[in-house]
Amino acid sequence: MIRVRKARDRGHFDHGWLSTYHTFSFAGYQDPYNMGFRTLRVMNEDWVAPGQGFGKHPHRDMEIVTYVLAGALEHKDSMGNGETLRSGEFQRMSAGSGILHSEFNPSSNEPVHLYQIWLYPEEKGIEPSYEQKNFPSEDRQNRLQLVASPDAAEGSLRIHQDARIYLAELVSGATVEHSIPTERHVWLQVLRGSVDLNGKPLETSDGAAISFEKSLKITAAGNAEVMLFEMN
Repeated sequence: MIRVRKARDRGHFDHGWLSTYHTFSFAGYQDPYNMGFRTLRVMNEDWVAPGQGFGKHPHRDMEIVTYVLAGALEHKDSMGNGETLRSGEFQRMSAGSGILHSEFNPSSNEPVHLYQIWLYPEEKGIEPSYEQKNFPSEDRQNRLQLVASPDAAEGSLRIHQDARIYLAELVSGATVEHSIPTERHVWLQVLRGSVDLNGKPLETSDGAAISFEKSLKITAAGNAEVMLFEMN
């Protein structure tokens, strides 16, 4: 079963400094039919204006992953981390027992385009932690590249949840396939371009919830980039 979540149906707010789209209920956008999917709770696509950002704010008991598609995002937190996340880099922050952080676009003229994603952790109250990594884009050309997992397999970032996150960049006509273990579920998010998912067309920023399927076949209609989540 594949349920498509079209980009146009997401919640949207334009705050001037921030244009944000919510796949699932978040902040002022509440949709009882889209509260998340399995352990995936938040899927926000953001554009932050130059010189703007999110001031210091708290998080608790959530696995937060951020992927920058264009521009750069400056991160600071109460653990003493101060990093800049650039296009193509992936970040994992385990909020655990509690953390404060801020996110800021350091550019004076370029917006930053990013996805921020929250997953429920396997257990509450863990020690907060942070990781950031640049994964070579050539390792995801026409293949699924593992970027986060519960066991840090293949050099991926470790998340405290039984979920695996993959990225793939596809040239027009290229196909990647993914076998789904029994009792596992998948969310596919199209970051750029257009793809065909088991016969269903998906466009930029569309998502799809996938359950009770044995395998997936993802074919690019043009150059495309996708993010795939496999979870219980």
